[in-house]
Amino acid sequence: MPKLFNRKALEQIDTEHAKWRMDVYHTSKERGETFKTLSGISVDPVYTPCNLHLMDYVRDLGFPGQEPFVRGVYPTMYRGRLWTIRQLAGFGPPEETNKRYKLLLKEGATGINGVFDYPTLRGLDSTDPYAQADAGRGGVAIDTLEDMSILFDGIPIDSVSVSLVTCQPICNISIQSMYFANAQMRGIPLERLAGTSQNDFLMEWPSRWPPKFCLRKPPSS
Repeated sequence: MPKLFNRKALEQIDTEHAKWRMDVYHTSKERGETFKTLSGISVDPVYTPCNLHLMDYVRDLGFPGQEPFVRGVYPTMYRGRLWTIRQLAGFGPPEETNKRYKLLLKEGATGINGVFDYPTLRGLDSTDPYAQADAGRGGVAIDTLEDMSILFDGIPIDSVSVSLVTCQPICNISIQSMYFANAQMRGIPLERLAGTSQNDFLMEWPSRWPPKFCLRKPPSS
C-alpha cells in the first residue's frame, strides 16, 4: 500500500509538531488538562499525518457504500439521495395525527417523525386513571393495534421513511411491534419498510415529560 506521505515529509511534520507543542501549546493559558474519552482513552490536542503511518486506506477508510462505511453508507450519499425532511408530529387520538401526517406529506415532507403521548411512552392505556390528565398530550395516544392501523391509514409506509420516537426499550419494542404487525396486515413485507425506531432518552424524558407526571395519582372516588 503506497504511503500518503513520504518519509521526508513525515519527519518534517513531526519536527514542526514537536516545536508547536513546546512553543505554542504548552505556553497557552487555555491548554487545560489532559482530555480523555468516556472509555479513558487519551485524546491528543492535534493529530497529523504521522498518526496515520500505519493506516491502510482501503481497509480502514474505504469508499462510500462499502465496508467499513467510514465515508458513508450510500455510494453517492446526498448527491443522489437528499436528506429526509420530516417534522415531529403527534397529538390527540390517532385519527387527528393521521390527518397531520397526510398534510405534512402533501406539503413536501419526505418522511414521518411520529411522537407519542406520555401514557403511551410509559406503557399505560389512555383509560388508565394514572393517564387521565395526559392522554393525547405531547404526542399521539396509541393503545392498541387498531390505533396503529388508524394512525397510518392511507399512508404508503412501504415508500415513506417513518421514525418512531420513543424513550425506553419496553415502549420502543411495543410500538415497533405494532408498526410491524400493521404492515403485515396490509400485506407489506417488512423488508420494504424504512426508517428508525428511536430509543431517544435525552429528548423524551428531560425535555418533553412534565416533571410531576410520575407523581400523579388516580383521582379519589
